[in-house]
Amino acid sequence: MATKKSMWVLFGTLVISALILGPAIQVGAETMKFKFYTYVTQHESAPIGDMEGHEVTFGIRRAFVVFENGEVATEVAVTTGDNIKGSASSTMYRTITFSDSSTIIMRVQITTAGSAEGTHKSTQSMSEIIKGTGRFEGIKGTGAGSTKFLPVEKGEAAPKGIGEGTITYTLPSK
Repeated sequence: MATKKSMWVLFGTLVISALILGPAIQVGAETMKFKFYTYVTQHESAPIGDMEGHEVTFGIRRAFVVFENGEVATEVAVTTGDNIKGSASSTMYRTITFSDSSTIIMRVQITTAGSAEGTHKSTQSMSEIIKGTGRFEGIKGTGAGSTKFLPVEKGEAAPKGIGEGTITYTLPSK
């Protein structure tokens, strides 16, 4: 008899837990793969003076982003960096805006490899989603990507780049 009562108590506890915690459980993670073309709209740098080629930078980049499912978005990325002869460690805040005005905002840690000439040619990045709006309200997740930069052309403050990435995310259940 006590065993039967214990089973009903356990069952009742599970039902109540499911009702309370059910809405908080998120749907399984989804992945968005994308390619992008990025270019500089603002670039500032200041030499540090402790060694040749050491500078701190601030920049704003824009990008066209094309997702694997055909969706297109634009991006504004604000970056600060600590560069030594083309190799750098940078932090970027990227805001990806979709055609329906929904956004994904990410904080990105970037490592840039330098070339023999002291100009960077590729980056690797890891990111964390910090906010979403519209259909991405409540989004959580991470991202990774890489960028290859083209040679700096006359009159350019910084190089254009092409790259690809992946965002892995979950959205709260509705």
